[in-house]
Amino acid sequence: MFYGYAFNPTSIVSSLDMKTLCVIAARGGSQGVPGKNVRMLLGKPVIVWAINKAKSVLEIDRVVVSTDSEAIADVARTAGAEVPFIRPVSLATSDAGKFQVWQHALASCEEIYKEKYQYFVDVDCTNPLLDSEDISAAIAMFKTVYDRGVDAIFTISPARRNPYFNLVEANETGALKMSKSYGDVVLSRQKAPLVYEHVAGVYVMSSEYLRNANHLLEGHAEGYVVPESKAMDIDSEFDFQIIEYLMRTQCTSSTERDL
Repeated sequence: MFYGYAFNPTSIVSSLDMKTLCVIAARGGSQGVPGKNVRMLLGKPVIVWAINKAKSVLEIDRVVVSTDSEAIADVARTAGAEVPFIRPVSLATSDAGKFQVWQHALASCEEIYKEKYQYFVDVDCTNPLLDSEDISAAIAMFKTVYDRGVDAIFTISPARRNPYFNLVEANETGALKMSKSYGDVVLSRQKAPLVYEHVAGVYVMSSEYLRNANHLLEGHAEGYVVPESKAMDIDSEFDFQIIEYLMRTQCTSSTERDL
């Protein structure tokens, strides 16, 4: 899936320095599900699922957790991730942009470790439904399209609701109208243009783009499509219950196949 672009990387790192940094961002002040990043999920803290998957991806050279919480940092270190800095309070509020969190993490790691990174990967710890294979495939996809000017790849999924067909909003009089229109009235879901949900999951981009852009969609971003069964993240207690159920079902199915 393609989006328009207006930004191209301006410098290419030597093949000798083509390292990949993976950052898992986990602030301590979650409001929807307090303490969700270290909450136990099928025997492991939520963040540990993300750390284990990221560490198993051969394309990743370093797995770092960006957090403002010492409690999260302790859990992350025990799971084998590196926590070389504590995130500033200004980047740990509910209003802080994740792109700026990434920029801080990249700059901090390059300063602390005295190394440059060609690729930057973010794995969202609140979506434990994604597999390490998804992370690896998203990285491989980005490396394939990078030479034609693609700046970023991130996970998307076919939207369950469509703004051309069954999403409405109120106008200035309070009357409900379709959220989007391209002229004709869409009378069936099948006739509506295909739209995608932005899935919290995996983001892959060039470090050069991250250093110079202001937000994810400023340049040319494309989508790594995941099925609906992997397109959920923990934003509420209801989300947690559904994800726990899905993961338990997957674990049971895997065990039965191995018998």
